[in-house]
Amino acid sequence: MSTLRSKLNGVQFCLRGLAVVSLLGPAFAQAQQQPNPDSVRAQRARMVAQASEEYKHKVFTHADTLRGSVTPERAWWDVQRYDITVKPDFLAKMAPGNDLITYKVISDNQPGMQLDLQEPLHIDSVIFNGKERLPFTREGNVWHVKTPKQKVGSINTVQAYFSGVPHESTRPPWSGGWTFAKDSLGRPWMTVTCQGMGASLWYPCKDLQYDEPDKGGSVTMTVPDSLVAVSNGRMQSKKVNGDGTTTYKWGVVNPISNYCLIPYIGKYVTFHEDFQGEKGHLDLDYWVLDYNLAKAKSYMPEQVHNMLHAFEHWMGPYPFYEDSYKLVDVQHTGMEHQSAVAYGNSYAFGYRGRGSKYGMMYDFIIIHESGHEWFGNNLTTKDLADMWVHEGFTNYSETLFTDFMWGKEAGNEYNIATRRGIRNDRPIIPRYNVNEQGSGDMYPKSGCMLQSMRHGIDDDEKFRSIIRGLQKDFYHQTVTTQQVEHYVSEKAGFDYQKVFDQYLRTTQIPDFEYYFSDDKKKVTYRYANAVDGFNLPMVLKNDKARVKIVPTTTWKTTDLKGDEVALFTEEGIKNMYYIGVKANASH
Repeated sequence: MSTLRSKLNGVQFCLRGLAVVSLLGPAFAQAQQQPNPDSVRAQRARMVAQASEEYKHKVFTHADTLRGSVTPERAWWDVQRYDITVKPDFLAKMAPGNDLITYKVISDNQPGMQLDLQEPLHIDSVIFNGKERLPFTREGNVWHVKTPKQKVGSINTVQAYFSGVPHESTRPPWSGGWTFAKDSLGRPWMTVTCQGMGASLWYPCKDLQYDEPDKGGSVTMTVPDSLVAVSNGRMQSKKVNGDGTTTYKWGVVNPISNYCLIPYIGKYVTFHEDFQGEKGHLDLDYWVLDYNLAKAKSYMPEQVHNMLHAFEHWMGPYPFYEDSYKLVDVQHTGMEHQSAVAYGNSYAFGYRGRGSKYGMMYDFIIIHESGHEWFGNNLTTKDLADMWVHEGFTNYSETLFTDFMWGKEAGNEYNIATRRGIRNDRPIIPRYNVNEQGSGDMYPKSGCMLQSMRHGIDDDEKFRSIIRGLQKDFYHQTVTTQQVEHYVSEKAGFDYQKVFDQYLRTTQIPDFEYYFSDDKKKVTYRYANAVDGFNLPMVLKNDKARVKIVPTTTWKTTDLKGDEVALFTEEGIKNMYYIGVKANASH
C-alpha cells in the first residue's frame, strides 16, 4: 500500500497506508487539540506554503539520480528472482545474510552492475554464478560491481553477501527500516517496513520499481525455536536445525515489487479458510500473534470476505491466487505487502477506531491495504513519481467498497468525506528519475478525481470495465502514468488528458462558473482557474431530468427545458464533482 505519511500534516510524505488522510483529513489530530478553526486554517496554510516552497527549491544530487533512474549499470540486466536469506539477531539488532539475484542479460552494453544497499549496511562479497568472486567499489548507497562479459539472453546469478547494523525504523511503518520490538507480552517481534525508502534498506537489489523479478522470489529466515517466521506467498520449507534455531523459507511465483518482500518474526499461530472466488479456489490464511487468535477468528474473516467480493466485482480477480492471500498481525499500522498484508488496526473499525460515517462501518486497514493487491502490486508504476496510480486508485477502492456494501449514495458520501484530507500543497506527480514522491494528495485528491470522472461517464458498467480492464490488460506489469491515462481515455471514448493534467500536475482546483438567461431557458458556463482546455464532462440529474455538458475554459451555452434548470445548484454539483462552483458568474 503501504509506509504512509511520515507526518500527519503531509509536509513529509513517506507512503502507504493512509488512513487519517482518507478518513479524517491530515488536520484532524491538530483540530482535536486546537478547536479554534481560524488557528487550524492558519496553521494548515503555513504548512501548505512551506511544502510548496520546499518542493520548488529542492536540489537533487547525483545520488538521487543513481537511485531514481535507469542507469547504464541497471539497463542491461533484467531481474528474474530475488532469493533472500537472513539470520536476524534480536539483541544485536542485526540481520546479516545474502541475496541470490537471478537475472537475464538483455543488452550487449554491459558497463558493470549497479547494486543498491543503503548505509550503514555493507556488501562483503559478490559471487558470480556460484563460482567467481567479483570486485566492486562503493559510492554511497550504490555498489558498482565489475562483471564479466555475458551473452545476451543468458540467465546468470550474482550472490551478494551483506552484514552490518541495518537502519532501524524509528516510527514504523511511517519510517523505513528493521523493527526490533516486543509484543504485548514482552517477547521478541521483528519485521521490516521499506516502501519509499526502498528495499535496499535491508538487502542488496536493483532498487527501482520498473524492474520486478519476473519469476518471483523467496525469503529464508533462521530464527530462535521459540519464534515463527512468516513471509510472502507459501511456506516452502521448515527445518529444525538442532541448535536452538529453525529455518523457514517462504516464496512467491508471481512478479513482486522488491519493497513487498518482507519478513515477519514473532509468536505466530495460524488458521485457514477456503474461499471460492472469481478464478476458483483461493487459500486464505491468517497469521496472528498467539494471544490474538480467538479475536482474529471472530473478526478477520468477515472483513476479508466482504473485501474480496467487493474488489473482485469492481476490479477483477484477486491477482495472486497462486501465492494465496493472507493477513499477518503486526505491531505497526499496516502495509500492502503482496500476498502477506500487514495488519495492525487493533481489530477495530475505521482507522484504529476513528473515521467518517461509512468509514466506521469497516476495518480500514484490511480494505485499503488489500486494495493495493490490485493497484500497486498487480499494476505497479515504473517510477516513484507515478505513485498516484497506486495510492489514488487504492484510495478510490475504499469508495468502491462502500458503494458495493451500502449503495452508490453511501459511496459518494464516503468519497466526499475524503476531500478533507486534500491540501493542494504541491503537484501529485513530481519530477522523474530522482526517486521523488509527490504530494500526499495522491491519496484523496486522485480518488476524488476518479469519482468525478465516473459521474461524468454516467455509465457504471463502462466505468467498471475500465477499472477491470486496467487490471487485466496490465496484469503483473509495470506501467507509466501515461499508459494509464491513455487507457482510461481510450476505453471511456473521451480524451481526459486535460483532466489528468489539472488534478495530477497542478495544485489548482477548477471553478465551474455559470449563469442563466433572464427567462432561465439557457445556461452559460465555463471552467476557470484551470489549465487551458480543461474539459471534465458533467452529468447533472435527478428523478425528473438529466443534462450532460462538457464545459471548457471558454464560455458555452446550452438550452434548458422543464426541470433541467433545477439541476444547476452549487451543492448538487459539488457533491458529484471535485470542483469549485460559482453561480451567477460575471461575464
